[in-house]
Amino acid sequence: MANQGQLWNMYDALRKGDISRRAFLEGALALGMTLPLAQSILISTASAQDATPSGGATPAAGSGAAPSEGTEGQQRGTGGELKLLQWQAPTTLSLHESATFKDMLAAALVSEPLIHFLPDATPIPCLASTVPTFENGLLAQDLLSVTYPLLTGVVWSDGEPFTASDVVFTWNWIIDPANSSVNSAVYEPIESVEAADDQTVKITFKTPQLGWYNFFASATNGAVYPEHVLSGGGTAANDAFRLSPVGTGPYKVDSFTVNDQVTYSINQNYREPNKPYFASVNLKGGGDAPSAAQAVLQTGDYDFAWNLQVEPEILNKLAEGGKGDIVIVPGNAVEWVALNFSDPNKTVNDQRSYWKEPHPFFSDKQVRQAFALGVDRQTISNEFYFGTEGEPVATNVLLGVPAYTSTNTTWEFNTDKGNQLLDAAGWTLDGDVRKKGDIELKLTYATSVNSVRQKTQAVIKQGWEALGAQVELKEIDPGIFFDTAPGNDQNVSHMYWDVHEYAFSPAGPFPLSYMLRWVSNDGANIPQKENNWSQVNEGRYNNPDYDRLYDQASGETDPVKANEYFIQMNDIIIDDVVLIPLVQRASEKYALAKTLRKENIAGGPFEALYWNIANWNRTA
Repeated sequence: MANQGQLWNMYDALRKGDISRRAFLEGALALGMTLPLAQSILISTASAQDATPSGGATPAAGSGAAPSEGTEGQQRGTGGELKLLQWQAPTTLSLHESATFKDMLAAALVSEPLIHFLPDATPIPCLASTVPTFENGLLAQDLLSVTYPLLTGVVWSDGEPFTASDVVFTWNWIIDPANSSVNSAVYEPIESVEAADDQTVKITFKTPQLGWYNFFASATNGAVYPEHVLSGGGTAANDAFRLSPVGTGPYKVDSFTVNDQVTYSINQNYREPNKPYFASVNLKGGGDAPSAAQAVLQTGDYDFAWNLQVEPEILNKLAEGGKGDIVIVPGNAVEWVALNFSDPNKTVNDQRSYWKEPHPFFSDKQVRQAFALGVDRQTISNEFYFGTEGEPVATNVLLGVPAYTSTNTTWEFNTDKGNQLLDAAGWTLDGDVRKKGDIELKLTYATSVNSVRQKTQAVIKQGWEALGAQVELKEIDPGIFFDTAPGNDQNVSHMYWDVHEYAFSPAGPFPLSYMLRWVSNDGANIPQKENNWSQVNEGRYNNPDYDRLYDQASGETDPVKANEYFIQMNDIIIDDVVLIPLVQRASEKYALAKTLRKENIAGGPFEALYWNIANWNRTA
């Protein structure tokens, strides 16, 4: 428990304005306070004057307003074209139908939530007019409800007024099985969403929610949808919305070529008359991460390149071109290898990887443990990432915040010990490949096309072959691998292979929705034909003990106990080898043209990077 005397002094300094919110948060966590409790204190000291939606004067770090350096005297649309390179091109612009960051980013220019999160986890208003608190009476003392006053005068890009009915509609749309929303389980704790009047919406929960601020929040899963566009339109309306959504954000879509390019122009109905600065945005996909970095850092052909999963020596060499800078934002994303608990080679009910059909060898924990011992994580961290100081080896799936980062886990690279486990489990060498009965230790390892991931595959393959496994490597175009469309059987949701690799991170400061990824709920949370492969537990992991811990965390009102549940859930995942964490990756690693104002690009662990694009501009 945190030192109460020091905490009181810090809290007093925060109230007086002597320290920033960021300084309080960092100090409170260092003293042992849990993040939700520290966050609640920050929220309780907030007021309606703390922030204006993506506008206002330049804030101090953590002061509660979106960074907006140099926007005060600018004129809308005078900045010409902003050119973004996103080598993992988007496949949909409907946020609640996307489980991958590439699509969340592209949607963030158009669709908005009620609140956003600053990099230090401070919530700020977006479509809401203020952040609810205990103090202002908008957050119920029992954590069973929260009320949001909405901004007045906001209209959709087609000119229709934005009202509380749109928020109510969005919740109903998300939970309607017919829409196959990837966020349906995330919003399941909500009992009702009601419009008290046109400018006020009340959310009531089934059980008290410490993470009440994770609903309709952030550009990753909080977007509000327009009722007048989607209501009653069925499949046709949803299909059209995926390609050209109507939103309240600073831009509207002019054209969208799936897996290639999105062009945007200014939403002339955007509520801040001097924003956005750029008249148009060209978001270009395709290619690879090194060429994207080169286009910003060396040639200067583009302004911004996202997600530079590129070897450090290559990035540093490209940066010598002098046209741009590399920006690395520390974070809590985990690069992992996930194991399939179902059989990807057997067809049941017209689908492979059916969750009730166990994997021929990963159903054996000793085998999973052996495979974990065969992964040289330190070489991967040192050679392909920024190593111990920047992107260290990961031993947990939930990390980055001390309050809920487990200290109970370890890792080891030891193929001798792995071979001993396989021997004990009855897997004997038959030539170069182990067998047990008539089952061979053969597997397919899939990931997206990327030089870092292909080099990681090679290292892991070598370790697994030393265990007597035969490994087929599968590289899939990222536009396909991360496209969660029901008809795409080469994506992460279908998982028609034995293991796959990618990275993920929590969508908000309270990691409940993140830990949902391993809940089965008797198969309801597992992607399968019956739910259009829309759910998030793609490894088909089924553990009632884990599910019970998740349910306990969901209804817990004591933040200390909630964090204990999160640690226990993490430890189950690691001990049971549900996945093999590789590296704690930076939240953001991007290239930025030297002409773009770095201060306004507020990358952080809980938001899609373009959430603040209304404030992006160029240096004088």
